[in-house]
Amino acid sequence: MTERYRPRRTMLYVPAHVERHLQKARSLQADSIIFDLQESVPASQKLVARETLKKALADPHFGYSEKVVRINPLAGPFGHDDLRLAASLDVDAILFPGIESAADVHECIAALDAVGGGDKLVMVNIETPRGVLRAEEIAASSDRLVAMILGTTDLANGLKVNMTKDRLGLLGSLSLVVLAARAYGRCVVDGPHLDLKNVEACEFACRQSRDLGFDGKTVIHPVQLTYTNDAFTPRREDMDRAQRILDALVEAERQGRSMAVVDDRLIEPSLQDWARRVIHIYERVQQLGQEEWVGN
Repeated sequence: MTERYRPRRTMLYVPAHVERHLQKARSLQADSIIFDLQESVPASQKLVARETLKKALADPHFGYSEKVVRINPLAGPFGHDDLRLAASLDVDAILFPGIESAADVHECIAALDAVGGGDKLVMVNIETPRGVLRAEEIAASSDRLVAMILGTTDLANGLKVNMTKDRLGLLGSLSLVVLAARAYGRCVVDGPHLDLKNVEACEFACRQSRDLGFDGKTVIHPVQLTYTNDAFTPRREDMDRAQRILDALVEAERQGRSMAVVDDRLIEPSLQDWARRVIHIYERVQQLGQEEWVGN
């Protein structure tokens, strides 16, 4: 059973055919490690990637990071062999790419269970216009589905939009997927920021994702982890306010009222869930020993 509020502020893609990257990932502060057998692995290295990943995961210890394997599409020549391997590994979840419907999710889960992966959670990449349009049925498709992860580069290509700093052409699609995920209680994670050298632009993208409602962002290089984690981490003042909200609502109920007032703002009972989530994530981050980081 996965945690209701499990932090996935950062989900780091690691190419499975590069052993030194796999070993380095053991010490990185990523909430999730996605061992990638798909996009970051050339076709000539697919078999090597499987063997390298299997060898690396003989030692399953990757700190506190959740372990996820992204396989190749089941419709292609590599997907089913990837899935057999992934089902046998000590990992938490399988990430299926290119999902466009509830039927796709059901097919993937059936294939996973058929190779002995019935204990694995499921995540999906939403990376096409059709996937966005069917985000609601995907989100509702299975209780095994714990996360919906955007593939924004492929989505932008499919939409034929320019990738501007404000991602104007993607905002409608991003919001639709967030809406679907929230309607069915799924974690939802934004796609990566591809400019590795422009820290300011990456920070902007992370905060935009947070303000759109995403739980976190995928990351393609460890240099992005610090400020991506920071963007999605509640501050101490956020935690304090969340606790005041919970306390005030308890007191209001004791007095026979359904609402409370905190900092001159009317607080409705529906904010309890937000407050509990903030407190849980803040406490989890503190347990990990991470400190608040302030950018330039």
